[in-house]
Amino acid sequence: MSASDYDFAELLVLRQLQTHYFSAEIVRLGEGKDCSPFIRHLKPFLKDGLIRVGGRLSNSDLNYDRKYPILLPSKDPILNLLVEYHHKVNCHAGPDLLMSLLRQRYWILSARNLIRSRVHKCLPCFRLRPKPNFPEMADHRSCRVVQSAKPFVHTGTDYAGPFKVTMSRGRGVRSTKAYVCLFVCMTTRAVHIELAGDLSTASFMDAFKRFLSRRGPVSRIYSDNGTNYIGAKRKLSELHRFLCSEHHNTEFGHMLAENRIDWSLNVPTASHFGGNWEANIKSLKSHLYRTVGDTVLSFEELSTVLTQVESVMNTRPLCRTLSSDPSEPLALTPAHFLNLTPLKYLPAQEVETKSIVTRHQLLDKLVQSFWKRWRNGYLHTLQSRRKWNTPVDPVVVGTVVVLKTDNSPPLHWPLGVVEEVFPDSTGVTRVARVKTATGSYLRPVVRLCPLPNQ
Repeated sequence: MSASDYDFAELLVLRQLQTHYFSAEIVRLGEGKDCSPFIRHLKPFLKDGLIRVGGRLSNSDLNYDRKYPILLPSKDPILNLLVEYHHKVNCHAGPDLLMSLLRQRYWILSARNLIRSRVHKCLPCFRLRPKPNFPEMADHRSCRVVQSAKPFVHTGTDYAGPFKVTMSRGRGVRSTKAYVCLFVCMTTRAVHIELAGDLSTASFMDAFKRFLSRRGPVSRIYSDNGTNYIGAKRKLSELHRFLCSEHHNTEFGHMLAENRIDWSLNVPTASHFGGNWEANIKSLKSHLYRTVGDTVLSFEELSTVLTQVESVMNTRPLCRTLSSDPSEPLALTPAHFLNLTPLKYLPAQEVETKSIVTRHQLLDKLVQSFWKRWRNGYLHTLQSRRKWNTPVDPVVVGTVVVLKTDNSPPLHWPLGVVEEVFPDSTGVTRVARVKTATGSYLRPVVRLCPLPNQ
């Protein structure tokens, strides 16, 4: 086939397309009448059976097709093929460049919407920049919004580090690694910081015992899954091996069982499930880096700085003060809830009577007044959803997705098929099991990017 054959075939197809969509306009233009108002601003005219755009470029030195492009409708399967062909021929050009290239020969009505839609459905372009669907943000856990007996009954924990420290001060002393173990009260947002000398089970157990001895009994512990640290191979590979080791899990599980503590693990790679302790880790690092910078401290000095950072974080207001009147109470902080209850057992029942008989009841009434302010002043601030507040199409079984993987370019992210979904109590799917070429994985929905052509 020659070039003239291709041109003849293309003009024939475009002529039939215009006949189908612009038959009334062709009749009006053939009779010398004005066309419809929706295309009148383009000054169309009829030439060899095709409607072309008149426009205002007749005095330019452009070729005929660029001066008078062919008018085309906004939607049709032929237009989809035309846009996809030029998109691929021009090395997967973006919407703006693709529109500029098409305007050199065709004038498509509402072209921007059509071009964006077809580029969005291009699989090679999507594989380069895949986008997951974010389900509507879930309600808070009950431990976040229900008054507990004391702080740290429900505790979230996470690691930060490594940080460089020295065991002593002096010349020629070599630095070693140290890690920070953070414990966060899920209800009051109070924090407890422990410094671990190394990543050994004994060191972590000592830090956990110090936490229990100073903050009292714990009912449940929430933490990230150890596989969250797989991706960061340079800094956190040691932390991953430590948290996933059988010896650590056995010893830690034994201690939890002895203290009657339940352990809840988040889904792998779902760091947003632990937003409470992740936000405090960010705040801890912010205070620490601004205070210490690049200075290498001794183990004792770093422990002192971390204790001071803990004090600062526990004095942050939970909510804004209701009034600037000096007679109003001070802003409620996590520090109000600490060290006001016995460390070995839960406090007494609520004191409803107005007559305070004993000092013990006075203490109980003081603590309960803090919880009343917590309910009235802080709890309503957790009501709104700051993001992820728009319902999206749920991921269903059989959906082909791109599995988002840390520390690898998007073109190397594996393809997978959803084989099982786990909707929550409200019916929203937040976790799914995906089957890939290398195995089956449990992942949050925000890590899955459904292909757009489904």
